[in-house]
Amino acid sequence: MSVQERKERERADRERLIVATARELAERQGWDAVTTRRLAERIEYSQPVLYSHFRGKREIVGAVALQGAAELAAELRTAAGGADGPRARAAALARAYLDFAERNPAVYDALFRLDGGLAFAEEETPQPLKDAFAALLESLGEVAGDGVHPGLFTEVFWAALHGLATLTRAGRLPPGDVGRRVDLLVDRLAVP
Repeated sequence: MSVQERKERERADRERLIVATARELAERQGWDAVTTRRLAERIEYSQPVLYSHFRGKREIVGAVALQGAAELAAELRTAAGGADGPRARAAALARAYLDFAERNPAVYDALFRLDGGLAFAEEETPQPLKDAFAALLESLGEVAGDGVHPGLFTEVFWAALHGLATLTRAGRLPPGDVGRRVDLLVDRLAVP
C-alpha cells in the first residue's frame, strides 16, 4: 500500500469516526449538544483536524443525513421484499418508515428538520436521498392506481408518513394507534 493510499484510508476512517460520534451524541443528547468542540474532544483530534473534513456542523448534519438515508432505503427495501402482494408491501413499507423514524430521531431530524445543506427533489440531490425515495417508489408505484402518476402518489404517501412520524414523536398523536393509522392510510390510498 502506498503512502497516499494509507493517508486516504486514514482520512476516510477519521471522517467515519466524526460522523458516527456526531450521530451518537445527537441520538443521546440532541443536536444542540453536537458542537465541533465537543466532537473534537470526543474523537481526540483537534478542531482544525475536524474542520479539514467538514466546514462545520451543517456539513456534519448533512453527512449524518446521507448515512441515514442509505440505511432507510435498505430497511424499506427489506420490509417491502418480505411482504406478499402490493398492498402488503405498502403497509410493510409504512411500518418500516415509521419504525425507522422512531428508532433514529436524531437521524430523522438530520434528514428532514435540520439544514444539512442537502438539495431535495432537484438535479443535484445526493444519491442516498434519491435511493430512499426510490425505495418508496418501487413499492408504492404499484398501488398508485390507474391514471395517477406513481411519483406524485409516492410524494403524497411519503408526506402522510412524515406527518404521522412527526406528530407522533411530538406527542400530538397517541403512540398506541400506529398500526391502525398505517392500516387506514393503506386502505384509503393504496388501490388494490
